[in-house]
Order: sequence, then C-alpha cells, then structure tokens
Amino acid sequence: MNKVLRRYRALPIRARLSMLVAAAVAFAVAAVSVTCWFIVQGKLYEELQEQLQKSMRMARDQAWVAVSDCAQTPQEDNSRFGPRNTYFQAVLEDGTACVLNFSAGTVEVTETDKEIAKETDGPQGVFRNGTDADGNDVRAMVVPVSFVSQSTGEISNAALVVAVPLQGTQSTLNDLALILLLVSGIGVVGAGAAGLAVARAGLRPVDKLTEAVEHVARTEDLSIRIPVEDESEDEVARLSRSFNSMTSALANSRDLQQQLIADAGHELRTPLTSLRTNIELLTRSEETGRPIPAEDRKALLASVKAQMTELASLIGDLQELSRSDSGQQSGRDLQVVDFQETVEAALRRARLRGPELTITADLQPWYVRSEPSALERAIVNILDNAVKFSPEGGTIEVALHAGVLTVRDHGPGIPADELPHVFDRFWRSPSARALPGSGLGLSIVARTVQQAGGEVTLTRAEGGGTLATVRLPGAATPPPEGL
Repeated sequence: MNKVLRRYRALPIRARLSMLVAAAVAFAVAAVSVTCWFIVQGKLYEELQEQLQKSMRMARDQAWVAVSDCAQTPQEDNSRFGPRNTYFQAVLEDGTACVLNFSAGTVEVTETDKEIAKETDGPQGVFRNGTDADGNDVRAMVVPVSFVSQSTGEISNAALVVAVPLQGTQSTLNDLALILLLVSGIGVVGAGAAGLAVARAGLRPVDKLTEAVEHVARTEDLSIRIPVEDESEDEVARLSRSFNSMTSALANSRDLQQQLIADAGHELRTPLTSLRTNIELLTRSEETGRPIPAEDRKALLASVKAQMTELASLIGDLQELSRSDSGQQSGRDLQVVDFQETVEAALRRARLRGPELTITADLQPWYVRSEPSALERAIVNILDNAVKFSPEGGTIEVALHAGVLTVRDHGPGIPADELPHVFDRFWRSPSARALPGSGLGLSIVARTVQQAGGEVTLTRAEGGGTLATVRLPGAATPPPEGL
C-alpha cells in the first residue's frame, strides 16, 4: 500500500487530477448503474409476481384434481390458466409432486414446499427461485391449500406451486448489465480525458509560475512578471499576484541595498581619504625624523579624531538603517513608551551639544507604542539638526501636545525646492555639506516614526527657521496592559 502511495505521489499533478476525476466518475457511474440494475430487477420480479398471483387465483380450485390423480406429467394445454410456459403442481406433505394436467412441466420440490404443505394456517403466499425438471431457472409462488378427499372424506393439506421461467427476465437483466457496463466504461474514459484536459488548462498558469521561478533562480532576474487577468479571483490568480508582489518587493529591496552600498561607499570615501592623508603625514614624519610642529601635529590629531568620530557615526547610522530594512524591528520589539520621558532624555543630550543655545520645552504626557531606543535616537536626530542650524545664542522651541511633537529652530531654514528630499538617504543640502553629518539622520527619523504608526514632516517656519513635526498615535494615560 505504501509503495502504491509513493508511486501515486510521484506522478505529475495532471495525472493525479485525471485519476481522481476518473475515480470519482467511476464511483458515481457504478453507484448509479448498480442502483438502476436493482430497480429494474425489482420491477421485473414484481411483474412476474403479479403474473403468478393471477395464475394462482385461477388454478387454486384445481389443486384437489391434481392430488386425486397425482399425475407426474402434464397432459393438457394450460392456456386457460396462464401462458403456455407456466408450471402448476401440488406438493404433498411427503414431498410428492402432483402435476396439473395443464402445467408446462414440473418444478423441483424444495424443503420450503414441504413445510408449507404441512401447515394448515400457513402464509398466504411465498415467492422463491428454483429450477424445473430440465434445470431451467424459474420464479415460483407457493401457497398452502386444503381439500376433502372424495374417497375417505378426510381433510388433506398440500402446497400449490405456480412457477414461470426466468430465462426472459435474466436475459433482459444481462443485456441491461452489459449496456450499463459499456456506458460506465465510456463515461470513465471520457471523464479521465476531460479531467486531463481540465487539469492542463487549469495548471497552465502554474506552469508559467514554475517557469518564472526557475528563470529567477537561474538568472536572478527579478523583473519577470506573470500576466494575470484583472477580473480573475481564483487561487492561481491570487498566487500569481502574490508572486508578482514578491518579486517586485525583492527587486525594490535589492535596488535599495545596491543604492545604500553605493551611497555608503561614496560617503565613506571622503573621511577615509582624509584620515589616510593625515595618518600618512604622521607616519612620514616619524620615518624621516622631521617632527611636525606641535600646533600642526595637534591639528592633525584633532582631524584624525574628528574623522574617526564621523566614521563611527556613519557606521552607526548604516547599522540602524540596515536593521530597519531587514525587518528586525518587528511588532515583538514594540512596547509602550512614555513619549514625554523620551523627549526629555533627548533634550538633555541636545543641551550638552549646544550649551550656547536656549532650548525651551512644553511637554505633556503621552504614551506611544514604539521601540524605546530607536524612538529616542530619532528625537535626538531632530534636535541635533535644530542645534546644528541654529545661530549662536539662538532659541529652539520644543512642544508636545496630544501626541504631536514640534521642534522649531530659528536658523536659515530649508529652501522650498529641497523639502521633498530631506528624508532621502545620504541627501544633504548644498549649503550644509561643509557641516559634519552623513545625511542619514532624517532617514532614520522617518523610518522609526513610520514603524511606530506615525508621520513626520519638515516645513519652513513662519518668521524663518525650520519646523519639524512628529505625530504618533497613543494615549495620554498608559494602558493597563499595553496598547
């Protein structure tokens, strides 16, 4: 059995579908055919039994004649009491068969006939199958009869048997069985062919999908798409749409990764080149024995330190972006965060970086669902931008009301044509390229806020400066079991 199952599972889906359709049709046709055959058999036997009952009523009064003479062979025509092929005989208690003169022949006596002959109050009629003297099958009706002997005056019992041959009925049933068998065979073969055709037509989209997957695996070409009809909503169409969506997402992800690598390489080149130049100057000074003046050496070391800091910051930003792109920050990492407390922690860090600035804060309680460290880093990035572009002795205004955080500086502001690009990776305003930074800070802000279900915008503030707005869904009070 297991071997058969393994062979079946090894067959192509088309063959399996065809076999399943053929098997289902075969089962249905077989059930209908068998039911039809038994119904016809029952109807034919009912007709025979009606014929037997009619003949029995006409021949019942002649039973005493058969017993009195007890002839063993028929001598007269039986056309008065039924068809010429009807059998009439009386069976005595000892099993002796007395044939009526108008019987078509004799019927083999059975134990049932003897039992009925012994019963004075036996059943009104029993139907059975049997054979005649020549071995032909017959359908018989047996009823008990009683009569008074003319010679002795005693009451005697017997069983009157009326039978008709089954040859015509059996021939009809055999012909019907042959016809049903032929029709069933044709139906099963046709169903198998139809199932194969339907399987081929239905699996054609699956073939296209398989070819597309094999093409992607062979060539790594993610631009391939499977055509799908817009109005189609079956499982294969849904699978094709899912495949197209998957390849589109993979292609976009690969493009983003390639772009990230290219941009990262470009951004890393500048600090690495500067760092290499400074280190070579220091090394050459040591090798040649010509010391660099103290002030120049101090400036070189400060430049090396600054470049190392810039590299560390850039690497940290790249790690944050790659962590977000890889999906590691999932719903399981999110938790209820006190937004007010997070902003206050970011403000403490911002005041250390801009001690000459005045930073005001008006914060109200608000609780959001986010990853705590990522959210704090995003707020720090916004505040760092405000500190970086604020004039010396300037003011930064921070407010948090009903889940809306605003950070307004009084710097030069962002030109209107540059606002659509501020959240792009590695994008830096031409006027700010001389300032430290990698151009990834606002990209991290946008990604973190989006993962928390919010939105962030940067606009020009009235009166000059920039206004950063962060909106996060949440509540003014912490939920009992988290959001």
